[in-house]
Amino acid sequence: MDIDTRDFFKDPFTEAELKKIIKMTGKKPVELLRKRDKTYKEMKLDENKKSDSEIIKLMVKYPGLILRPIIITKNKALVGKIDPKVIKN
Repeated sequence: MDIDTRDFFKDPFTEAELKKIIKMTGKKPVELLRKRDKTYKEMKLDENKKSDSEIIKLMVKYPGLILRPIIITKNKALVGKIDPKVIKN
C-alpha cells in the first residue's frame, strides 16, 4: 500500500481541507477533537459549546486539537484509533 504522510504541525490544514476530511469521516467536528490535549482543557471545550465552524477554526489554529492519525482512502477518512482491517476496505 502506497502511503503519503503529512505533518500537519509543519504543514497545517486549511479550513477547506479540514471540512472535506470531516465530511469524509461522517462525523461532527467535535468528535475529532483530542479531549486530552492541553489546549482543549485550557479552553474548557467540554464546557464551552462551539459551533461546527468555530471548532474547525480552532482546529486550524491549534492543530494539536485534531485527533490523529488521519488516514484518507479513496472515498473516506478514518481518524483516531483505527482497525487495520478497515483501511483495506
